[in-house]
Amino acid sequence: MKLNIHRTSGAKLLPALALAAALTAVPPAAQVFTPQLGEETEGIPGVDMSLQRNIVMLTMGHTYDLNPQTASYTSEAQLLSGLYEGLFSYSPTTLEPQNALCSSYKISRNKKRWTFTIIDGAKFSSGEKITADSFRESWLNLLSTPNAPYASLLDCIEGARNYRQGKGTRDEVGITARDEKTLVVHLEEPAEHLPKILCHHAFSVVSKKKDSYSGAFALKSYEKGRIELVKNKNYREASNILIPGITILQSDDLDENAFLYNTGKVDWIPEGNVNAAKIINRNSIKVAGEFGTYYIFFKLNGKKWNTREIREALLEAIPYDSLREGITVPATTLVYPLTGYPDVAGFDDYDSDDAVMMMAKAREKAGIPAKEKITVKFGIMDSDFMKNFVQILQKAWQPLGVELVSESRPSEQYNGAISGWDADLFAYSWIGDFADPLAFLELFRSDSSLNVAGYRNEAFDGLLHQASVADDSSEHYKLLAQAESMLLDDCVIIPVYHPVSLHIIDTDVIGGWQTNAMDLHPFKYFYIRRKEQSLPNLVAAPSDKKELLTGY
Repeated sequence: MKLNIHRTSGAKLLPALALAAALTAVPPAAQVFTPQLGEETEGIPGVDMSLQRNIVMLTMGHTYDLNPQTASYTSEAQLLSGLYEGLFSYSPTTLEPQNALCSSYKISRNKKRWTFTIIDGAKFSSGEKITADSFRESWLNLLSTPNAPYASLLDCIEGARNYRQGKGTRDEVGITARDEKTLVVHLEEPAEHLPKILCHHAFSVVSKKKDSYSGAFALKSYEKGRIELVKNKNYREASNILIPGITILQSDDLDENAFLYNTGKVDWIPEGNVNAAKIINRNSIKVAGEFGTYYIFFKLNGKKWNTREIREALLEAIPYDSLREGITVPATTLVYPLTGYPDVAGFDDYDSDDAVMMMAKAREKAGIPAKEKITVKFGIMDSDFMKNFVQILQKAWQPLGVELVSESRPSEQYNGAISGWDADLFAYSWIGDFADPLAFLELFRSDSSLNVAGYRNEAFDGLLHQASVADDSSEHYKLLAQAESMLLDDCVIIPVYHPVSLHIIDTDVIGGWQTNAMDLHPFKYFYIRRKEQSLPNLVAAPSDKKELLTGY
């Protein structure tokens, strides 16, 4: 998923002062509260129901797309994880798939037929039943939505790709509702990672009725600068939802946001949307790495100069130390390192003299005269952060006879404009949608709905296919590492950094919140703790004394 539009512009780097302040006190992970199905909230040890109230969240000011099938930003994913639910949901700690509206499932011997059983009594917030056909219709509608970014992740299903591309019919897609509770899915090839994909909000069950939700909360109101979510009383585990709702406020004033937190007006500030140096309670500052990468990429638009050899010369000239200066977690490859994933040679070395020689040979091969100026247009957000990239690349590429020019768009329009923008170079920040390298490499599969770069490589596609059907996880990772190396060899992307999340939240007060690699925090687990207050220098008197002696 794409990072929030404001964060993509560089806020994820965190201002030096804020980051220094944040790193002074990073407390240990808070315990996650996970009540069991059917458990009565009144009987949960340590939870005082009289304390439960709306939790107030303070986010950046931007418009949310609350359609789970078209939304793509992490800030939207946070809200949608509360409003909608699918067959599976992410574990709030490990991010592994866990059953949600699916009570059980089985896989055929050839691993190409998956049979899911929908839980008993599942309902939307409007009261209508959630059935197998509800899922079938939701997924078919997703496939038929032109601007649905994640639709191609269902291409593993028979007929899904053809229907998505307008070449087939709904009835030819291998999704069948055998009865109200049984959903049968037929795959083109085995796909062991299917439950991980189905955790994503895009594959939630969506009601045909307006303002009807399948998640733990329902939307009460959405006004400028304020969103109200209320507990969904028809939710499958409504008895386990402890808080009555979530209030989301919006503000971009970092100092004011710190004041609101310090004075108890808000409980949680995500996205680094605060001046962390002004936060009084240092234990409230939570800093963690994310399963994501910020990178610059070429759009392969067929221009005469846009060849692999010329791109290779351009990348050889980039001073990566300058490009990544001040970065918290530099990135040399696309895929965020995972345990067991093979090492892939990335971009961190450069040589300007070699780059000049490489460009001369590349020009000759492309039929471009040595003295002909090559103009490359960099489409950027209107931010100082990206303007700095322009200056670095301009200086590095000038000796190669390349003139880099920039053209900007406001941050809220940037990502949506890329597909129709007549520019050659763009920047993207991507958070993996499931804990697998495929979550990054899918961005470059030839017919992926996420492929805005226009990359086409049959060998690359073949490796992704082989990896998808591999039974052994080590073989799966090995094939994906080969695919990533091939993508890097084609010099389409310039990795810059891996994002770092900064949250302000007191987990001694807000229970059920846990850091994780996707920076996704399901609202359904939240509750208010009773925080013990301690008085400084307080000394208890002996048991036979009635008074308290203080150190003052």
